[in-house]
Amino acid sequence: MYINARRKNFWLILGFVIFWNSGFIGAEFGLPYAGPFTLLFWRYLALSLLLAFYLFLKRDLRWIGWRYARSFMLVGVLAHGVWLTSVLISIDYGVPAGIVALVVALQPLATGALSGSVVGEPTPLTRWIGLIVGFVGVAIPVVTRVDFSNAEDIIAWFIPLLAVVAITIASLIERKIDVKKDYPRIPIDLSLFYQSIATAIAVAIPALFWEELDTQWNGVFISAMIWLILGVSLGAYAIMWLLVERLDATRVASLFYLGPPVTMLMAWIAFGDRVAMVDIVGLLVVFAGVIIAYLKPHSSIQNN
Repeated sequence: MYINARRKNFWLILGFVIFWNSGFIGAEFGLPYAGPFTLLFWRYLALSLLLAFYLFLKRDLRWIGWRYARSFMLVGVLAHGVWLTSVLISIDYGVPAGIVALVVALQPLATGALSGSVVGEPTPLTRWIGLIVGFVGVAIPVVTRVDFSNAEDIIAWFIPLLAVVAITIASLIERKIDVKKDYPRIPIDLSLFYQSIATAIAVAIPALFWEELDTQWNGVFISAMIWLILGVSLGAYAIMWLLVERLDATRVASLFYLGPPVTMLMAWIAFGDRVAMVDIVGLLVVFAGVIIAYLKPHSSIQNN
């Protein structure tokens, strides 16, 4: 029984890591045929319609009131809209998907370091040190590639940091919602619906006015969209919550650190992206930061 449970957990973990990180690859397949905002608009419009239909069948499609809905919608705009827009703009410019994944892997470190302030608890020094080390690891492959004489190049390579900021704020808002007793506990699928529809509305304006919803509907783009919607937005999300129920949130969060090497491998297979030595060095330094952040602080440090 125990062995079967471990085996199921292994396949769930493997499925989550592959499904979640394939989002970077799916986006790179779709971007030649639509701008970043347009791609996100079609993705989240379709996702919202699918979730609305599913919730309608469940008889769980309901309005929870603006006071509560706005928090979930803000999380969606930050965690999906701003986060993915930043990622897509960088990839569209030519930043390797593996490097983008390496940058956004800082998010769990940043959230861990800042979450103490949300719940009124002191943050261990090890988490701050781990975050700093993680930033150094990210800087190694990024700084060596950036053309600092080109403003557009600087923006493209550093804009994934905006993704880290956005999803960290979203995670802290979610954490605040969790600790507030007066917030209703709504189902995950209903929460995702509010997040999804808010994202679709937010990206609709730039998609319409900047990109004019210019889309080349072909087999590659449609396949990429189907995968991003079903495989990533629904599949990976569902597996993540299954893992949270079977394991715990901290162990599941640690799986996000597998993103950079897995994405680099996928990008090499799909697009022939080469992994430079500075990428490996940066990866190792980030992992060192993760290890430091997860160290249990000494009791004397906690008491000071």
